[in-house]
Amino acid sequence: FSKKDSVKAVEAAVDSYTKRLSEYADMKQMEIWGSTITVDDLMEAFKDNKDMLRRIKKKKEQAQSRTSEALFPKLTSVVDGHARIVDNPPYIFHFKENVPEFEKLVNRFRKNYSRTLRSDRKHLYESYVPQDIVVKVVGIGSVGTRCIVELLMAGEGDPLFLQAKEARRSVLEPPGGKSVYKSQGQRVVDGQRLLQATGDIFLGWASIDKGHDYYVRQLRDMKVSAEPETFFPETLVDYAAMCGWVLARAQAKAGNEHFIQGYIGSSDRFSEAIAEYAEAYADQVEVDFAAFKKAIATGRLHTDVDETSEFSFLL
Repeated sequence: FSKKDSVKAVEAAVDSYTKRLSEYADMKQMEIWGSTITVDDLMEAFKDNKDMLRRIKKKKEQAQSRTSEALFPKLTSVVDGHARIVDNPPYIFHFKENVPEFEKLVNRFRKNYSRTLRSDRKHLYESYVPQDIVVKVVGIGSVGTRCIVELLMAGEGDPLFLQAKEARRSVLEPPGGKSVYKSQGQRVVDGQRLLQATGDIFLGWASIDKGHDYYVRQLRDMKVSAEPETFFPETLVDYAAMCGWVLARAQAKAGNEHFIQGYIGSSDRFSEAIAEYAEAYADQVEVDFAAFKKAIATGRLHTDVDETSEFSFLL
């Protein structure tokens, strides 16, 4: 995208955010908490953009097939009469050991996790029987963090894939002060439950003894992602506006809409500042990525992958 296109997208996101935030500020709290942004809402808001409408319809169809049932035949095979997740190194692989210490650790994790679920959802979770557990390499949004995937079954053809992702301390903690949460996993989960309109019923958290904190969710729960690298400029602008809308709804639900409105004010300074920051951030990402590739090429960073892992990886 050109610099002009990028600036338009940033401005669209900010304008949409401030407009929607103002609308939520005029609503009652119960109305805000009950509000959702549906596919129909998006199609109505962006009805003049045919490319955007086509993409929304396509993603809706994809979401309906992104479930544990649809994923099951793609990720598993039958070994000795039991369903097992297929290794796909370096992205998915098993732990080296299957020893009593490992089983005890995983069972403690499951028990601690189940305590964070609502009673009815805990009942549902306990109807599933663990089958297999693997390490999963995460994408760039969570790069460097631990991620575990577990397959559970409630009967033949009734699978559930859960994903436990490592939760580290917030980047806001150093300047903002220590978090009130003892578990970073709980911090992430509480934040998601507050901000999201509809949460994953299996969303919970657990820790590995005194080691790393994790939050747990379904691996596939009708989730889809955008592909901005394929967007036309006008689609990028509308997508940015959509993101601004979603952010405004989330922050209004958290109860900060009036405070934020007062901070932004009525001038264009906020929009201009965000555009300047976005441009500088994009430039910095390119510099960082070039440095990253150079470090690999010169051997300063190693990219060798061990296709199995010690279970101490969890600790």
